[in-house]
Amino acid sequence: MQIGPIALENRLFVAPMAGVTDRPFRMLCRAWGAGYAVSEMVTSRKDLWHSLKTSRRANHEGEPGPIAVQIAGTDAAMMAEAAQYNIDRGAQIIDINMGCPAKKVCNKWAGSALMRDEPLALEIAQAVVAAAAPHGVPVTLKMRTGWSTEHRNAVKLARDFERAGIQMLTVHGRTREQGYKGQAEYDTIAAVKAAVRVPVVANGDVTSPHKAREVLAATGADAVMIGRAAQGRPWIFREIGHFLATGELLAPPRVSEVRQALLGHLREHYALYGELTGVRSARKHIGWYVRSLPGGEAFRSAMNRIEDAEEQWQAVDRYFAALAAQMSLMPVASEQPVDDDADAQEEAGAHCAMA
Repeated sequence: MQIGPIALENRLFVAPMAGVTDRPFRMLCRAWGAGYAVSEMVTSRKDLWHSLKTSRRANHEGEPGPIAVQIAGTDAAMMAEAAQYNIDRGAQIIDINMGCPAKKVCNKWAGSALMRDEPLALEIAQAVVAAAAPHGVPVTLKMRTGWSTEHRNAVKLARDFERAGIQMLTVHGRTREQGYKGQAEYDTIAAVKAAVRVPVVANGDVTSPHKAREVLAATGADAVMIGRAAQGRPWIFREIGHFLATGELLAPPRVSEVRQALLGHLREHYALYGELTGVRSARKHIGWYVRSLPGGEAFRSAMNRIEDAEEQWQAVDRYFAALAAQMSLMPVASEQPVDDDADAQEEAGAHCAMA
């Protein structure tokens, strides 16, 4: 699997999720078997580049390559400048966001709303490719199947983007109108794959090894991208990779292994965000881990009242130590992410105006 000249470890990708896929989370997923991870979206608004939030999103210290940065905006020249800004800071791949459905993403018509304005969408793709090409940096693009059920234009746009020089396309199997509701459909992704020669990545409702194999077979896609199902379960990449390679299901990880991974993730999280912000933003990650575990809801409620980083870390350590005394392996996950993940993700995307 390659993006332009860049070879990837495998065809299991971490989806860019606002408020989730920061550097510690990307590195965690890579350690659990993901071959590629894209950053949270970075705004094309120059006046926000020096904000604390953007500086964190542009932090790639110690991150294994390739470094992929997603940019979002509605002005072609500004998007080209944003590409240059991130390349100067180490980006090896630039990804254009035309997939986020949140109504307030960066500004009114960014993200998947751009699919409604095909000339502008193409102008942005051309401008970003022109900015990245002199540096040998490939440009990719993430989109949806279309604006609405009646306006699925992913195939037409895919052809246009390929001609503009986009070197990989990711398609989420929902329209902008759907948000994260309902079921993803894969026929449109298959049609995009048949229409272009560049690699195509299938995204949407990939929640298990069996579903990953099913989606790859149904779409002919070159890779799958996983988002919500990796929240609190980053070992899904290892499970899928093993299943695709052998046809056999891998046993869940040991509780002790997950304990060490989560504790390490928390240390990296605090280091990036500082204590006050780090403790509060870590709550969602911890909550995702424990939501289906014995005593998880009670622990989550108590943990959400903790304001000290070391106290939070120690509480997580004690919880998983006690859990390891009860069970050696993590439980097998359900096929679907919990419903409130969709709402949380849309809410997270809504805040990228302050990126």
